[in-house]
Amino acid sequence: MRSLPLQEATVAITGGARGIGYASAKAFAAKGASVFIGDLDGDFVESAGAAIGVRGLPLDVRCRDSFAAFLSAVGSAGRPLDVLVNNAGIMPIGEFVEEDDGLTDSIIDVNVRGVLNGTKLVLPGMIARGRGHVVNVASYVGKIPTAGAATYCASKFAVVGFSEAIRDEVAGTGVTVTAILPGAVRTELAAGVRTDGLPTVDPQAVADAIVDSCRYRQAIVAVPGWMRQYELAAALLPDPLIGAVRGRLTRYRARATDLTARRAYDERIHRLTE
Repeated sequence: MRSLPLQEATVAITGGARGIGYASAKAFAAKGASVFIGDLDGDFVESAGAAIGVRGLPLDVRCRDSFAAFLSAVGSAGRPLDVLVNNAGIMPIGEFVEEDDGLTDSIIDVNVRGVLNGTKLVLPGMIARGRGHVVNVASYVGKIPTAGAATYCASKFAVVGFSEAIRDEVAGTGVTVTAILPGAVRTELAAGVRTDGLPTVDPQAVADAIVDSCRYRQAIVAVPGWMRQYELAAALLPDPLIGAVRGRLTRYRARATDLTARRAYDERIHRLTE
């Protein structure tokens, strides 16, 4: 599959006002792309976009009509969409049995339904043009279960499986799908979470991987790349050993979360998703 030229390409990024999405917007803009960022925090996304010379638009990825309106605004700029980055996501932390049902629904709606909505809306046009790339930002917890983030893990497992299935569905059309699987990313989303012993990366590293995926168009990209060795180890080593290692890495992190450090993030996602 040929590299997708980014000079003057049109790129849309969900969850683009902060973190990975914001870093990605800057990285694509630096390549000469025309970038649009959408975010549920509509009051903030316009100023965030203006600060880096891209257009910020309100977007609720949970709502198909909202997503369609966002993409219509992108299309009104005069060029068809070349790259969609499904980045929007939320990560509440806590024991599953104590998780409010409304919060469970929000995680699935934002992290999974948002990806499905965007992908379904952009694929017909991309396939008709014989050109396009969809990037779905998952997480390595879409491969490695993490206690204390069960619903989040479920959502990211879903994104990985969906991405690989859709990639096969569109094979040969000129359209590709890449799932990006970062480790723990140093953003507000991970505020207060113990990351000792885990691979941690800056948002810029993930943004660079997203941009590079337009060139190489791989199915799965881990950030950092060496994390993919886990899959080989999991296939070769006995389940009790893998479980013991995983347990030491993940089992008690939710119970050790600094709730004070996390309060601002939790309050914001509750306000925006209620």
